[in-house]
Amino acid sequence: MPLIDKITSLWRKSHPVIQENHAYFREFDQARKLEEYDFVVFDTELTGLNSKKDEIVSIGAVKVKGLQIHMSQNFYVFVKPRGELPKDSTLIHRITPEQIENAPPLESVLKDFVRFCNGGLIVGHYIDLDMGFINKATRAELGGIMANPCIDTLRLAQVYREEQWGNYYDQFNYNISFNLGDLAREYNLPLMKEHDALQDAIQTAYLFLFLVRKLKKGGITTLKDLYMAGRSWRWLF
Repeated sequence: MPLIDKITSLWRKSHPVIQENHAYFREFDQARKLEEYDFVVFDTELTGLNSKKDEIVSIGAVKVKGLQIHMSQNFYVFVKPRGELPKDSTLIHRITPEQIENAPPLESVLKDFVRFCNGGLIVGHYIDLDMGFINKATRAELGGIMANPCIDTLRLAQVYREEQWGNYYDQFNYNISFNLGDLAREYNLPLMKEHDALQDAIQTAYLFLFLVRKLKKGGITTLKDLYMAGRSWRWLF
């Protein structure tokens, strides 16, 4: 069976919410100006970084429209993992077993999260990690992965740094950090609480808008320009 037929077959077997998600991007124009698109900036808190055994314990997201953060349009949930909450992960994100004791399981919030993201380009800091966990869950629970194109602010920050180096800016400084909080402090952005999914999503949104405005001065003005600069290597299928 040709690959396209296999993809179509899998899509038809997926949950209606996944089919609806894919429908938004079936005919997608990347040539419009950046301010004409909606973005969903999101983050997860995890029990660890191993996608085979670790789990999501919180999801936070905020929408960006017209290159402005819309704080009132947000998504924030605690998620109860199937296994125990490791103590070392609690030390990082400060989510306690008591906080998630009555939280819903991931499968019960996935459909709402996918719908929240519909029509928006997904943005995240090291987005492959978060999307890896999300798509693992949607594939298992909903029969398919999300179709939203993804932009990685980590990659955008690297592009901006390379542009600065090209202009002989601090090119011999090897003590470079692309940590989200360190970048926010370096660029004098509003500082949010770290290791909280919603606050980290808002922090990423501030970083995203800062980088977009800086990169626009270098000629990146359309979505295609931005996507090529900061694309996530994990694509639709």
